[in-house]
Amino acid sequence: MELFILILTLAIFAETSFLTASKYKPIKGGSRKIYVDTSALIDGRILNIARTGFMDGDLIILKSVLLELQLLADGKDTEKRNRARAGLEVAAELERVIEVNTEILDNGIEGRKKVDEELLRLAKENKGVILTLDYNLIKVAAAEKIPTLNINDLALAVRSEFLPGEKMKLKILEKGSGRGQGVGHLSDGTMVVVDKAANKVGRELTVEFVKFHETSAGKMIFARIARK
Repeated sequence: MELFILILTLAIFAETSFLTASKYKPIKGGSRKIYVDTSALIDGRILNIARTGFMDGDLIILKSVLLELQLLADGKDTEKRNRARAGLEVAAELERVIEVNTEILDNGIEGRKKVDEELLRLAKENKGVILTLDYNLIKVAAAEKIPTLNINDLALAVRSEFLPGEKMKLKILEKGSGRGQGVGHLSDGTMVVVDKAANKVGRELTVEFVKFHETSAGKMIFARIARK
C-alpha cells in the first residue's frame, strides 16, 4: 500500500513539474514578430521596456538594420556616430535580456533592398508589426495596413503629467539649436529645451517648465532656469 502511494505521489509530482515547465517555457513559433527598426534602437527606450516583461512577442533585428547603424557609427557626423554606436549597444544588450526573445535575422545584406522596404515586406509576409519612431515609416506602414508600435505613443500614454510652472532637477547635456539654449532629457527620453542654459552644459540645474509641444512624432518641453 505504501509503495502504491509513493508511486502515485511521484506521478503527480512529475505531472505538476511538466505543467509548470510548460507554463514558463518561452513560446517561439506562435509569438508575434516585432521587427525593430534603426530609430527604435537609437532611441534606446526599447531596452528598458523589454526588461519590464511587457514586450508581447519576439524582437527581430535585421542584420541590414545593424549594418545601417554600423555605417552611421563609422561616419564623420559626430552626433550621428555617437547615436548609432549607442544603438548598436542597445541591440547587443537586448540579446541578453531574459524577459524577451531577441533574434538577429540575416536577411541578406549583399544586394539588399532599402532597410525600410525590407522591414515592411517581412512584417507583411509574417503578419508581424514594426517597432519604430520614424514618422514616414509609420505612414507608409499604415497605407499598407501593417501595424506599428511607436514608443513615443507609449510614453505619452504612461507619462507623468507635468504642468507649466512645475520645477525639477535636470542635467544639461548639450547646447540647443536656438541661441542660448541648453538641452536635457527626462528619464523617458523627452527633450527639454532650457532657455539661457547653453553655458551650463554638464551641470544639473533646477528648471521650471514653461510650455509643452506634443505630437505623435514626439514631445518637447520648453523650460527656463528656475529662480532661487
